[in-house]
Amino acid sequence: MKWREIPVYARRYIIYHTIVSPLLIIWYMLPLYMFMTGYDVLDVGIFFTVVNIVAIPVTYILGKVFDKVSIRHGLVLIDVLDGVAAILYSLASGVIAPIMLFLGRLVEKISGLLYPLYQAAEKILYPKDRLEEVFAWHMRLPELSQLFGFLILGYIFGYIFNEPIHYRIGFLAIGLSSVFTIIYLLKALPKMDVKERIKIEKFTFKIDSEFKIILLIEALSTLAWALAPGIVLLNYIINYLGYTLFEVMIVEAAISLGAILATYVTERITSRHRYKMISIGYGLITLWALLMILSPPLIIVVLAYFISKFGDTLAFPYYRAWLFSKVPANKASSVFAAISSYRRVIALVSPFLAGFLASIYPLLPYLFSLPLFASITLILLIISRR
Repeated sequence: MKWREIPVYARRYIIYHTIVSPLLIIWYMLPLYMFMTGYDVLDVGIFFTVVNIVAIPVTYILGKVFDKVSIRHGLVLIDVLDGVAAILYSLASGVIAPIMLFLGRLVEKISGLLYPLYQAAEKILYPKDRLEEVFAWHMRLPELSQLFGFLILGYIFGYIFNEPIHYRIGFLAIGLSSVFTIIYLLKALPKMDVKERIKIEKFTFKIDSEFKIILLIEALSTLAWALAPGIVLLNYIINYLGYTLFEVMIVEAAISLGAILATYVTERITSRHRYKMISIGYGLITLWALLMILSPPLIIVVLAYFISKFGDTLAFPYYRAWLFSKVPANKASSVFAAISSYRRVIALVSPFLAGFLASIYPLLPYLFSLPLFASITLILLIISRR
């Protein structure tokens, strides 16, 4: 599918993700900043878990307020909240540092309430008959932007401006950049139907055997990824191997390359091979976890994460199209919000578990993720052979 064949609003939505992708480096900068200022990997895991627990009543209460937020305004609100979180991180200095870090992370968790709106927007904006092809572009352009953005920012914050004060300035710059992305969202995207809101209400729709399998895969994959989050990779490369943020971003560059290359594969394989492609993708992710438990040097870490992202991206459009095929259009926001809540419950204490395992041995989290990914692969192989 050529770029110009994609509907204009879908193209603008993909461009939005391409703009914001490099700013996601903040997900690595925050735990690294905490390492710099005296936290260890267990402390970071405990910190993230405490925020997750405190966020439960807060997000429940605010979720009632957000019930009637329309899709475009919800996307704007995500950027507002993420910008506020980054600015709070920039204030994390001296005796108020723990408070600012806590508040910033809490605001990020509140922002996560609205993440199902991304999927709802995609369901509205992307043509239903060519979903896999559009998702190839949806993955390719943001990953390309992230590839170069992460390397540049990683070198800057890894070798040039690598003191805590520099990171706080970086947080501030990222927070202020939200002003521009908010303006873009308001100007570039349509309002989208008022009926497509994130309102959670009582609804019924058929949960067939395939949707139950999807829920099982969601549970296994959420837990598996949550046991080996970015803090585990950061801890291994920086605290164990002795490198900097730049080397972590080299791993991220390999991740982006894996995603970009996989999009060219997915464009050429029809949905008729859906289950086979998803199973191959998760098989490659399983291989990543296996490689990571073998105390790999940096070059093997780079290779392992390339394989992981290639597999993840290979599975993504087919899995997302499979999920979309099971969700009624008029219930998309509600169903995706419910699935998002399902993921949050599963991942509630996983940062503590990941930090605890990594404090025993830096690569132990990957060992626990391995059988979970292997189980998903096995389930999908059984389905593909039906």
